[in-house]
Amino acid sequence: MTDYTLHYWPIQFRGQFVRAVLAHVGASWNETGFDDIVARKSAKPAQQPIPHMGPPVLTDHDREFSISQMAAILVYLGEKHGLVADDLASRAMTIKLIDDANDVLYEMTRHNGAQQWTHEAWTGFQPRLQRWMVIFEETGRRNGLTEQSGFILGTDVPGLADLVTATLWGTMTSKLPALRPMLEAHAPAITGLCDRVGALPSQTELRIKSDEDFGDAWCGGEIEASLRAVIQEPNAPGSS
Repeated sequence: MTDYTLHYWPIQFRGQFVRAVLAHVGASWNETGFDDIVARKSAKPAQQPIPHMGPPVLTDHDREFSISQMAAILVYLGEKHGLVADDLASRAMTIKLIDDANDVLYEMTRHNGAQQWTHEAWTGFQPRLQRWMVIFEETGRRNGLTEQSGFILGTDVPGLADLVTATLWGTMTSKLPALRPMLEAHAPAITGLCDRVGALPSQTELRIKSDEDFGDAWCGGEIEASLRAVIQEPNAPGSS
């Protein structure tokens, strides 16, 4: 039997953070199909393994335990597999970075697809996106991170915070390559961290498999179509 089951859409968005951690710790997992996810999220809360509004949902078969919400899943996995330091400050900073990453995803999808991107909205969003990059950069710099070495919270080995950071910015700029120059300009140390974590064998294998399974899809649907349209407009901020 596999160690975990992940219920998430076939895209490299919030579920990719969970996949990155599972791959890093060498866990085995399977993923359910689209129809199963729809059925689970549509079921009455009393009939769900964990009452939830939508995926990701992770089931730990060793403990017969299910949990939803990206942040909760990541903290659960991080603490179970020793990817979060024991001290209170490091734990708080790890959770803070997970919440920051989730905020970036929320803003990049215009509040989970509540609105579509327009050229004017994308242009106005550039300073805020750049500030998010600088926030991650400054966090790492304060802990000794450089373009060539180090980890975002100053640890000796990559932890949950590094996997989250690399999945956020590395996956985003891989799926939306026009954003890579912006990241390099505003967060060069984070760019280096993304490249180093992405080069780990577990993450390289995951990236290849994810690209084969999910293609270029990032957040999916109409919101991704509108995002790609404004990024690819000639002379649009963030385009190359």
